[in-house]
Amino acid sequence: MVMPAGASPILLVLLLCRVAPSKQEPASVQLRLAGPRGPAGEGRLEVLYQGRWGTVCDDGFDFHVATVACRQLGYTAAITWTHSATYGQGEGPIWLDNVRCGGSESSLAECVHNGWGTSDCHHGEDAGVVCSGQLLPGGSPQAISSDHLGEVSRRRGALLMPVMEGAVEVKHNGRWRQVCDAGWTRSNSRVVCGMLGFPREKHLNTSFYRLKTLSQKNSFWVHRVRCRGTEPHLSRCPTAVSPPAPHQHACPRGMHAIVSCLPGPAFQKGTATPWRRRVLPVRLRAGTHAGEGRVEVLRHGQWGTVCDKQWDLAAASVVCRQLGYGTAKQALLGAQMGQGLGPIHMSEVRCTGHERSLGECRFQDAEQSGCRHEADAAVRCHIPNMDFKSQVRLAGGRSPDEGVVEVLVPVQGQLQWGAVCGAQWGLNEAMVVCRQLGLGFASHALQETWYWAGSPDASQVVMSGVRCAGTELALQQCQHHGPIHCPSGGGRFSAGVTCTAHAPDLVMNAQLVQETAYLEDRPLELLYCAHEERCLSRSADHMQWPYGHRRLLRFSSQIHNLGRADFRPRMGRHAWTWHQCHRHFHSIEVFTHYDLLTLNGSKVAEGHKASFCLEDTNCPEGLQRRFACANFGEQGVSVGCWDTYRHDIDCQWIDITDVPPGSYTFQVWGWRGTELLELSKGTTSTPHPVHRGAALHPTERATALPSQGTAALPFTLPRWS
Repeated sequence: MVMPAGASPILLVLLLCRVAPSKQEPASVQLRLAGPRGPAGEGRLEVLYQGRWGTVCDDGFDFHVATVACRQLGYTAAITWTHSATYGQGEGPIWLDNVRCGGSESSLAECVHNGWGTSDCHHGEDAGVVCSGQLLPGGSPQAISSDHLGEVSRRRGALLMPVMEGAVEVKHNGRWRQVCDAGWTRSNSRVVCGMLGFPREKHLNTSFYRLKTLSQKNSFWVHRVRCRGTEPHLSRCPTAVSPPAPHQHACPRGMHAIVSCLPGPAFQKGTATPWRRRVLPVRLRAGTHAGEGRVEVLRHGQWGTVCDKQWDLAAASVVCRQLGYGTAKQALLGAQMGQGLGPIHMSEVRCTGHERSLGECRFQDAEQSGCRHEADAAVRCHIPNMDFKSQVRLAGGRSPDEGVVEVLVPVQGQLQWGAVCGAQWGLNEAMVVCRQLGLGFASHALQETWYWAGSPDASQVVMSGVRCAGTELALQQCQHHGPIHCPSGGGRFSAGVTCTAHAPDLVMNAQLVQETAYLEDRPLELLYCAHEERCLSRSADHMQWPYGHRRLLRFSSQIHNLGRADFRPRMGRHAWTWHQCHRHFHSIEVFTHYDLLTLNGSKVAEGHKASFCLEDTNCPEGLQRRFACANFGEQGVSVGCWDTYRHDIDCQWIDITDVPPGSYTFQVWGWRGTELLELSKGTTSTPHPVHRGAALHPTERATALPSQGTAALPFTLPRWS
């Protein structure tokens, strides 16, 4: 592990104070809320343009758009947004469609959209918003002076945006001290932004700010800072503190250092400036928190890892900034975030700190370095302080990492703790809560919590209909109902979670699927057991058994556990299901799903595979197999090992008997593997094999999400003569 050396005790914490701009541009359009009368601050969103009121289509509408709309309307923040004309259908034109905002715009007119009046929607798709806080008279809540810094901090979570601009202060001996702007450079700003979790700084006209109130504090302490811009921490920069003379002013000009930072895409959607040149794609895997994980790069069409030889904070900071975070807090060695799968692409990486991507740094090909996956490099990055953790808590559990989920949300203009409706609550939502609390991954999502008592001050349900993608940084970023609708009520039907610091990560070896896929016409007389386990399409029910055949797309699958915990069936052996025909137990009734999709995503055929033998088929050298199915043994996949299902096993297929020839996507997804894989399109003129030699391009994975992972293989089904 590499950490900043020689960190000065005088530079412990940095704070960006929001200060008030001297003027604001007026909004170019007017907004209003319409529809059935309800609580103030919610309704159908309508826009006045060219003298006519119209609506906004819900296509592409998200929380960032709602945030801009609510703030333009004069409210403190947005609680949620609604779709499908929840507040009734409007009239007149649909002025805006596919609106995309970053969240910091002062008006919807500043957001990207299709163009005024350009829409393919109808009024059944009118969008609505639910805003929180008191209506602010005559101004946007952005105009807050530095005297109200505490208020800004409390609102930051509701706004779901970090403070990105303001005066720099340093905390010393429990007291905030000011930094003089004498000789202040953009290199200094770059280092400050990196420490606060932002990848880049931007030019700032300091005359735009009123500094009279700040300068009257006269508590300057840091007199001059000289950074090169490559430092991962301000303590690495030469710093001059205030002079010892009691009457000598530490900042003769009396001006504060002002910094403005650019957030990464994960923290302010749509505002990140794309790099102007092609860069080597980088991703992080197996991290418990946002901004940490094993470093993987995409080279020659294949994801691989980075060897930790000479891995340091400079290289780690390049990775962090490239991914939209700040500088690196730690450069981790020795596969501390788990071992990767596939090639090791880079070794002895040397970066100056100014590179836009890891590919611009000098490095050696790892093939010549003798590196192994035991030396995979990882990082922990600085991320913006969003104050999310203070807005959710767990109550009633046996330990701090489990309990009833309670959230802090605005209710009639006042912040209030309350429960979350358990209806529709699932692992994606639980994953967001665990990440928001800094507790890692979700192992259980509970819709009933009768054995856990919630807090007395949070008995009321304040959030319902929560739907998360699983990648949000806070539960408040997920979709949820505007007006609360929880038929079951709270109490024992409140949502609950169990979190774990480490989780398995099952990753499909898509190349093996590709190499082993083929078509087979299989006689019905050999498919009785498979039919009993529902492994054939429904049309098989109406055939004249045992005459005829079914056309099957067969393949082998290999599941690697690249996480930091063993994968085990949730049910104990006493609850496994015995299948007499095949004469085996199912430890997981549906372990993987197989789907055949048209190119527009419509499903035309499907299959599934039960886990009748989940074991360590193979392990890398030095790891002992621990799980085996023989003699009713314990089932599971150990960390670093893999389980293989051969193509000639029953149900290891998709029944495509009813599917006509054409181009399709073959999709494999299963529990706790989150590998999204994309293969280049290929065609065949012969029925066997279906697909060979395509290039593998894994494009995205979020490690150990409990939602299903996907391997998507575009291919062409040939005609079968």
